[in-house]
Amino acid sequence: MSRPIIALDFPDQTTVKSFLAQFPHTEQLYVKVGMELFYSAGPDIVRYLVAAGHDVFLDLKLHDIPHTVEQSMRVLASLGVRLTNVQAAGGLAMMTAAQSGLIGGSVAGQMVPKLIAVTQLTSTSEQQMQQEQLVNASLMTAVTHLAKLTQQAGLAGVVCSALEAQQIKQATSSDFLCITPGIRLAGGNADDQQRVVTPQTAAQLGSDRLVVGRPITQAADPVQAYRQIKQLWEVAHDKH
Repeated sequence: MSRPIIALDFPDQTTVKSFLAQFPHTEQLYVKVGMELFYSAGPDIVRYLVAAGHDVFLDLKLHDIPHTVEQSMRVLASLGVRLTNVQAAGGLAMMTAAQSGLIGGSVAGQMVPKLIAVTQLTSTSEQQMQQEQLVNASLMTAVTHLAKLTQQAGLAGVVCSALEAQQIKQATSSDFLCITPGIRLAGGNADDQQRVVTPQTAAQLGSDRLVVGRPITQAADPVQAYRQIKQLWEVAHDKH
């Protein structure tokens, strides 16, 4: 799990191809396709990436009634992605339905994609959550509660801040995945993220995988930035 997941937050397939062309063509990357790219390029961008030998995290954060989410996951499973997600706030029945859809839609002999849930976005502060969502609990309490609900639904893990990983694992289990966005290099710009950490800190706090966007995609040398983050993560992870 040493490869950082590169967030391909680009507007179209042409830009993605130009970005990926900077890497050796034999290198198998783990990439994230989010809403912007998927809504622009559609399922074809996922098929293109899978055919090129890359692992894909399809980050669409589904949140709807259980039946709709289940049928949507059936479609997404057929694309051959490795990882996808839902909003934990959709509830236990929705998450269970999503898992059923992935199993039902996976091609025979193909690995069923792992399913994780988003607890609270890393752009959300505790103050925002309490004032705008009327969640009276602390951010950590709310995140931990949704992580336990996610585990109860049979999902593989959650998207969370590294700052929450240790407590989530204590509340669930050591093999419950904590996938961590909001990664920045020391001295880097936090942009619109509220809860950010370095790769080294994420490793120390118990994250299982990093999702990294702008520190790689907007770097002067994206390949060098990718290698640097990967190395920082591996060295720190080996110490723990």
